[in-house]
Order: sequence, then C-alpha cells, then structure tokens
Amino acid sequence: MAQDKFPRKVGVVGYGRLGQSLVSHLLAQGSELGLELVFVWNRDPGRMAGSVPSSLQLRNLAALGERHPDLVVEVAHPQIIHEFGAQILRHANLLVGSPSALADQTTERQLLEASHLWNHAVFVARGALWGTEDITRLDAAGGLQSLRVTMATHPDGFRLQEPLASVHITGPRTVLYEGPVRGLCPFAPRNSNTMAAAALAAPSLGFDNVIGVLVADLSLTDMHVVDVELKGPPSPTGRSFTVHTHRENPAEPGAVTGSATVTAFWRSLLGCCQLSSRPGIHLC
Repeated sequence: MAQDKFPRKVGVVGYGRLGQSLVSHLLAQGSELGLELVFVWNRDPGRMAGSVPSSLQLRNLAALGERHPDLVVEVAHPQIIHEFGAQILRHANLLVGSPSALADQTTERQLLEASHLWNHAVFVARGALWGTEDITRLDAAGGLQSLRVTMATHPDGFRLQEPLASVHITGPRTVLYEGPVRGLCPFAPRNSNTMAAAALAAPSLGFDNVIGVLVADLSLTDMHVVDVELKGPPSPTGRSFTVHTHRENPAEPGAVTGSATVTAFWRSLLGCCQLSSRPGIHLC
C-alpha cells in the first residue's frame, strides 16, 4: 500500500541491468505502490529506444528538475555522483547505487553540504552487503574492532582501471588488491560497491580502516562470492566476538551485478521512499 496520498515521483539515472529492472518494476507496479516514474536518463539514449516511452526519456540530466522528482535513483557509474550528485540534491532525495563514489572525500563533503542546504537525504543502497544492520549496531555500540570484505568472481566480471586492469592473473585464484577500501574504489569503481557500503555501515572504521580484498577466481564463472569478516575488541579473557558470513550470489557470465543484488536494490528503493528527507547519508 502507498504511504502517502499522492504518488512519489521517481527518476532513474542509468539504464544498464539494474536500471532496466527498476524501470520495469516501476512501470508494472508503481501505481499500486504509490510511485510514479517521471524520467529515465542514460548516457547512451539509444539504449532506451523501444523499451522506455519517449515521454519518459530525459535527454539532458541537468534538466531533471523540470520533471519534479521526489527521488532520483543513480544506477549508472560513480562519475555521475561525482559530477551531478550535489545538483540532484537541489531537487530531490538521492539513492546512490555507486557508493564507491563516496570514497572520494571531496564528493562526500559536497553531498553532505548539498543535503543540508536543500534538506534532502542521501540514501545508499546496501547492494550485496549482508548483515548491514548488525554491522551498524555493533559499530555504534563500540564493539567493532576490524571489518574485512572479500569479493571474488571470474575476471570477466571485473571493470577495472589502471593499475589493476593490468595485473597479471597468475593462477586459478589471484588477489588483485588487499588494503583500505578507499584505495581500491578509484581503480575498481564498479566492483567495490559492497566494500564501500561496509565502510559506510561502520563509520568508526570508515573507508580508511575497512579492509577490502578483490580476488579473481577462474572457477567462479556464474557467481559472485562475498565474505564479510568482523571482529570485536578482546574481552577480559582475551577472546573476541567474531562473525564470518559467506554469500554466493548467482550471476550471468561476465556480469558486474549478481541476481540477488538486483532484487535487493528494488527493496532499497521501496524502503527509502518510506523514509523522511532527513539530511545526511543513510544506508537503505
């Protein structure tokens, strides 16, 4: 059931696999959920031909305010957040599908400033991160000492920038990067979003102290594997609270986004539509 008398107007930025799925859901179910799709933008407009009604195709992203959206959903590329994130917040709440963009401190600061200036919220989709609420609760209680996220998939599923793009695959399983998430995001902007979400879920550690590990595994032709390992401070006995989750997400060969992540993103969209426009950055 819709939460408000009037529909919430939603714009979608990006028309890859995630964007196509969200647009399809909004067109099919939006009216019964109190949601109205008001525009779709894609860097290559031709990709929308035949599937997005021409009246909904937005040619100039800078003109999005003319569609009066309540929420703009970014499922394109971190560069969109770098270039247009603050401008979007002038007109609407923003759901970020590329949280690796927030590893850039200038971008994060600009989003926070615009959020408070225009009284709009920045929501961040949790994507493939399992146990987000538990991580946040533990962190808020001072019980999180370390957090490590390992993402493994077939090399065809990576979209890497230099120098990672030139790393030689030396065997069936090759570690491409291991270190702070902030250092990984610029070189794997589309393959580090789960790690970025973890850094946002644990602000006491953040991008500089959450460890990300990116692994090329030749055996994982049809899935993405995400391992999350966390540890609390030692107790008086010397023992520490520990958790290790292992998530296998089916994915088409060469796909950047796994199947379960597509479903989770739709739930994030529905969730943030029911939340208030409280300024700041919030996981959803």
